[in-house]
Amino acid sequence: MNKYELAVVLSAKLEEDERTAALDKVKAYIERFGGTVTGVEDAGKKRLAYEIQKMREAYYYFIKFESESTTPAEVEDAIRIMEEVIRFLCVREDED
Repeated sequence: MNKYELAVVLSAKLEEDERTAALDKVKAYIERFGGTVTGVEDAGKKRLAYEIQKMREAYYYFIKFESESTTPAEVEDAIRIMEEVIRFLCVREDED
């Protein structure tokens, strides 16, 4: 099992319950494809480096999970089509 961190940037136009639902959906995708969520960090609302979809701010979340090497690609394919997600990035954490 490898350790990964998924950074998800959600639209600033979403209400709190919509953000929670979108985050739960991302976690469900991770678990559906065989991963185990080990932690979620809410980094809050931050200013974007450049305008995306006419927005200057967005909500940042960092989800840590463990899975096999095929899971991140499957999760990315699933969240790529979510309207609430404006950007995402999944990286493998280094082994210490």
